Amino acid sequence: MTARTSTAAWRGPVPGGEGSVKLGSGAFEGRYSFASRFEDGAGTNPEELLGAAHAACFSMALSLFLTNAGFSSPEVRTSANVEIVRSGDGFQIPTITLVTRGKAAGLDEATFIAHAETARRDCPVSKALAGVEITLDAKLAQT
Repeated sequence: MTARTSTAAWRGPVPGGEGSVKLGSGAFEGRYSFASRFEDGAGTNPEELLGAAHAACFSMALSLFLTNAGFSSPEVRTSANVEIVRSGDGFQIPTITLVTRGKAAGLDEATFIAHAETARRDCPVSKALAGVEITLDAKLAQT
């Protein structure tokens, strides 16, 4: 099977230090800091990157399920809201909310929602995040 690698480095104390993250493919490289993670500072953060990975995986899985069900050329757009909260002496990610909108010829909302629930449960990133509550807001997109 395929394995993907990304790297990250942190320099200095928390909260005053800074970090960098780089995808193994070279498609993205960016900085992160305490301010970009817990405030409104410039840069990315692990939760944003996790959300992007989850939204991408979910969208692809849902498109696959729709295609396999006979819907041609489905379009799926998803955002992932990753919540981070203080927990004891540290932090945790208790919930991720996926908001998805999709369309395909002949697709009705009930069928779309059923396939979206399957994708929420079965996409590989959802499975990897089994300890996190993953909620779903799925609707047909307006045409």
